[in-house]
Amino acid sequence: MPADPLFVGIDVGTSGARAVVIDQTGAVRSDGRASMAEFGTDPRDPLTWQAAVDSALGAALAGVARSRVAALAVDGTSGTLVPVDARGEPLALARMYNDPCEDSALLAAIDAAAPAESAARGSTSGLARAALFARLKPTKILHQADWIAFRFSGRFVSDANNALKTGYDPIALGWPAWIERVGVDAALLPDVVAPGVCVATIAPATARAFALPADVRIAAGTTDGCASFLATGASRVGDGVTALGTSLTLKLLSNTPIFAPRFGVYSHRLLDMWLAGGASNSGGAALLAHFSPEEIAALTPLIDPDADTGLDYYPLTGKGERFPIADPDFPPRVAPRPESRARFLQGLLEGIAGVEALGYRRIAELGAPALVTLRTVGGGARNDAWTRIRARKLGVPFLEPRSSEAACGAALLAMRAWTA
Repeated sequence: MPADPLFVGIDVGTSGARAVVIDQTGAVRSDGRASMAEFGTDPRDPLTWQAAVDSALGAALAGVARSRVAALAVDGTSGTLVPVDARGEPLALARMYNDPCEDSALLAAIDAAAPAESAARGSTSGLARAALFARLKPTKILHQADWIAFRFSGRFVSDANNALKTGYDPIALGWPAWIERVGVDAALLPDVVAPGVCVATIAPATARAFALPADVRIAAGTTDGCASFLATGASRVGDGVTALGTSLTLKLLSNTPIFAPRFGVYSHRLLDMWLAGGASNSGGAALLAHFSPEEIAALTPLIDPDADTGLDYYPLTGKGERFPIADPDFPPRVAPRPESRARFLQGLLEGIAGVEALGYRRIAELGAPALVTLRTVGGGARNDAWTRIRARKLGVPFLEPRSSEAACGAALLAMRAWTA
C-alpha cells in the first residue's frame, strides 16, 4: 500500500457522474465530472452511466499520481435497479428510483407480505421494480451503485443502504423470506454488506484500463443521500442534513432506527448509527414550476426573509406527497396568490421551509432525537434569503457543510475500507 494514499469516490446521479480523489485528511486533491447527455439520450441506459463514470473518473485521476490510489467506492440513486446476466451485462433499461409501479396487484401483494415498517412499501417500491425484473429471468438484479461497482470489483455485492428499499432487513441483516411471496427469489439479489466494507481488490482488466495499482480496494458504497450526509461532516446524534435539490430530502443522525412508512420515514444503518429521514416531493421543482432561476435571482433581494407573509403554502409540482405526509392524492396548496411576484416567491420559500420543519418534527415525534444542528446541501443552499427563512422556522444553528458533494462521502467510505 502507498505511504501517502489517495481515495476515490464516484457519485452516479440522474443526469451525470462525479468523481473525486481525497487524501487522508479528507481534502479534495482532484475531481472530474461528466454529463450523461454527452453519452446518450436515455438516463435509464446503464451504458450511459458507464460512459459518464469513465469520463469523470478519467478526469479525476488525471490530476493525481495514480500509483497512490488505495481504495474506491461508489454511490448511486436509491432504489434504481437493473437486471443483468451472468457477465453483468444489462438485460433491460433501468427502472429509476422515482418510477412508480403501475401494477396495482403487485403493490397490494407487497403491502400484504411486508412488515408495516418495511421501506419496500409504497408506489415507488424498489422491491416492486425487482419483482418486475424477476420476470425477465436475470442472473442478478442490481442497484445502480452495485452495477457500477461490479465493473471495478467483478462481484455482485450491494450495501445495506441501497438494498433497504428493495426489502433488505437492516435489523436482521439479511434478505427476508417474505420477499419470495411477491415473486422475488433472494438468490436474484446481491449479497449485502455494510457501507465501507472492502468487498474485493480491483478487477485486473479495470486496473489496467485506468492505470491503477493491482491492489486497490473496492469498498461497498451507499446511496447518494447517505453519501451526501457523510460528506457534510455531520457525525453526532441530532445532526441533520437537508438536501435542497429538485426534491426536499431530510436526514437526521439517530441512536435508534425509525421506520414509519405511513409517513414516508425510514432509517439507514450507517457507521454504527442510524440515519433517519424521508424525501418530500416539495423542493426546487416546486419553485421552478412557477419561476425561472433567473427570476428567482432577480426577485430574492426584494423579499423580507424576517417577516412572514402569512401565506400557508404546501408547494408541490402536482398531486401526491411522500413525506412528511404520505398521501398519493395530497394536493399542492399555492393559493391565494398575491399580485406581487416577490411576495408569491417568498410564500413558496416559506412553504417549503414549513415542510422541512414539519419533516424534522415528524421524525422526532416517531422516536428520533430532536434536531440539534443543520447543514444544507443542494442548489437551494446558495439562496441566502431562503436560508434565513429556514433558520427562523427551524430554530437551530445552521452549520457550513465540509462538502456538499456526494462523491466526497463515497471517498470517505473508500478510506474506511483502507483503514479497517
